[in-house]
Amino acid sequence: MADLNRTALHALHLRLGAKMVPFAGYDMPVQYPAGVLKEHLHTRSVAGLFDVGHMGQVLVTAISGRQADAALALERLVPVDLAGLAEGRQRYGFLTNEAGGIIDDLMIANRGDHFLIVVNASRKTEDLAALRAGLPDCDVAEVPGRGLIALQGPGAEAALARLVPDAPEFAFMDVGIRLWQGVELWISRSGYTGEDGFEISVPDAFAEALAERLLEMPEVAPIGLGARDSLRLEAGLCLYGHDIDEETSPVEAGLSWAIQKIRRTGGARAGGFPGAGRILRELAEGPARKRRGLRPEGRAPMREGVEIYAGEEGGAPIGRVTSGGFGPSIEAPMAMAYLPPDLPEGSTVYGDVRGKRLPARIVPMPFRPATFKR
Repeated sequence: MADLNRTALHALHLRLGAKMVPFAGYDMPVQYPAGVLKEHLHTRSVAGLFDVGHMGQVLVTAISGRQADAALALERLVPVDLAGLAEGRQRYGFLTNEAGGIIDDLMIANRGDHFLIVVNASRKTEDLAALRAGLPDCDVAEVPGRGLIALQGPGAEAALARLVPDAPEFAFMDVGIRLWQGVELWISRSGYTGEDGFEISVPDAFAEALAERLLEMPEVAPIGLGARDSLRLEAGLCLYGHDIDEETSPVEAGLSWAIQKIRRTGGARAGGFPGAGRILRELAEGPARKRRGLRPEGRAPMREGVEIYAGEEGGAPIGRVTSGGFGPSIEAPMAMAYLPPDLPEGSTVYGDVRGKRLPARIVPMPFRPATFKR
C-alpha cells in the first residue's frame, strides 16, 4: 500500500475502523464496521458522509480574462451548453474523443471568472492532457491541497445548515463559496447517489476537522465505496471504466439529456466538438446499442461481464452487463447492460450466470426515483 496516494481523511478512516482497498491509485475506505447494507440504507434514510478526495479539481480560466471566452473554448471539447451556463451554476458533461467516445464524465461549474471542473480520479491524467491540448487560449490548473467530501441523503441539508446557515437556499446544481471558521468551502448542491446533498471542497488542512464536525451529528454516518456503488447503481448512474469509456458514445450511454438543443443539429452552436459526426448522427438516427436497465428475476445478481442472450438456449450474445449487484433499497438485484435499442421495456432476456441462463426484465432507469432538490 506504500505506493498508493492518500486523501486528507486517510487517518480518520483508520480511526473509524474502515476496511481500506486500492481504488484509482488511492487507499480508500470500501466500508466501515456497520457494513455496506447499513451504510446504503442510512444514506437513503438520513445522511451519509463520503470521502471523494481522490477526485480531481481543475480550474479553467481564459487567458483573455473573459468568462465568455473560456465557455466557448470549453465547448470545443465538451458537447454541452457552457456559454449559457449562469454564474453560480454547474452542469454535468463529458470530454469526447474524435471517435465520439467518452474520455471522462465531469461536473463543470461557472464561478464567475473561471470554471471549476471535477474529474474522475482514474482519468485525471487523460483529462488534463485533453484540456491542455485543446485549450491553448486558457490556463488549465489542477487545484492542489484541497480535499472533497460528499454529504448525501434527506438529512444532508439540515446537517450542513448547522455549519453553513444558508445551505438550504442552494438549489440543485447551485455552486457557491462559503466560510466555515474562516475557511473557504466550495459547495455544490449535487452528488452521485440519487439523493439530495452537497459536495464540499475544503483545504486539506481542515478536511478532517470538517468531517469530524459533521460526523458528530446524530444523523451523519461515514459511508464507503461499497455503498457509494450500490447507491449510484440504484440511481441508474454511470461509473467510468465500467458503463462508459473511450469507445462508448454519450448517446449509447443514455446521456443524450446532457446535450442541450443549442449544441445539436439545427442549434445555434451545433457540433464543433470531438466526435460530433458520430454523436449528432446517433442523436438523429439512434445508436446501434443502448444502456438499459435490467431486473433479474429471483435473488441472484447479474454482475459486470455477464453475457445477455435473447433466448433461454442457443444464439449469440446480444449484450453484456456493465454494472450489477443487489439494491438494498429496492430489495432486489439490478443491472445495467448494453443491448439492442429496439427491445421494448418489459421484454425478458437471459443472463449467463455460472453457465445457467437466468431471466431478467428490461426496465426503465433509475431503479429507484431520485430525490434531488429541484
